[in-house]
Amino acid sequence: PKGTMAFSGKYEFEGDENYDAFVQKIGLPSDKVEMGRNCKIVTEVVQNGNDFTWTQHFPGGRTTTNTFTVGAEADMETMGGKKFKATVKLEDGKLVADFPNYRHTAEISGGKLVEISTSSGVVYKRTSKKIA
Repeated sequence: PKGTMAFSGKYEFEGDENYDAFVQKIGLPSDKVEMGRNCKIVTEVVQNGNDFTWTQHFPGGRTTTNTFTVGAEADMETMGGKKFKATVKLEDGKLVADFPNYRHTAEISGGKLVEISTSSGVVYKRTSKKIA
């Protein structure tokens, strides 16, 4: 992979688009839907070359951590807590992963972490601002 992707940092949820349509599309249980709505998730990314540790801290102390290497299959966990295997790729400076029922991309744009999940034409966009 060429170029340096500066993903490392701590990012706090700032806003999202299309949340309801997206979680309905992927069949997220309603308790999880409410929990994730306007949730001040803090995403912490530690990047070491192509190796990433991607942790989401939820209010109330719950965390989800995915560790992966670009181009290699890794064990991952979805928003809803399902375990699966995925290979994260790097395309045009974006990290791209195919989750069981959606495609997820992440990029740093204008100093913000921009994550886009797409499922059957429904596009969910989440923006987080850098806090550390």
